[in-house]
Amino acid sequence: MAERLPNEHLPQRPVVLFPDPILRRKAKPVHVVDAAIRALVEDMYRVMDAEEGAGVAAPQVGESLRIFVTGTHERGVPRKAYINPVLVDFGGELESMDEGCLSLPNVRGSVRRPTQVTIRALDIDGKEFTETSSDFSARVWQHEFDHLEGILIIDKMSPIDRLRVRRALKDLKLSVDRID
Repeated sequence: MAERLPNEHLPQRPVVLFPDPILRRKAKPVHVVDAAIRALVEDMYRVMDAEEGAGVAAPQVGESLRIFVTGTHERGVPRKAYINPVLVDFGGELESMDEGCLSLPNVRGSVRRPTQVTIRALDIDGKEFTETSSDFSARVWQHEFDHLEGILIIDKMSPIDRLRVRRALKDLKLSVDRID
């Protein structure tokens, strides 16, 4: 029997890139928070850290499950897993901010989102929690939750930004076609 390497030595999952169909599917709920889910969450943290993202959703690493993780020191977003998250309340003003996405490299655009959000989810131990944020975390939660619904930033960008990123999207599609 082969010895299992410590987690930090496991190969990193690749980020799923647009236009992969998994990014457009509504993710399935997690029924039990078990060792397999905890291992997936650890993989997601590794991907997020390696790619220097503020968060990553399970579909972005090839798993159609309702999980995302967050964490970035420079913007004060806590390192945390959100399993079966539900956005239960929105408040504040609608604010436009430039967003990017690990699954859409070289694509950035202005996205309007509420400035305050309350989220309910399960943690890594399967315990329910509720949080409210009116800082950068609120934006990250909404962005990652969109991934669980099959929604991408290109769906929420301003029309001008959508036109501006058309070439980058076409290039992404062509690069996938070349691989197939």
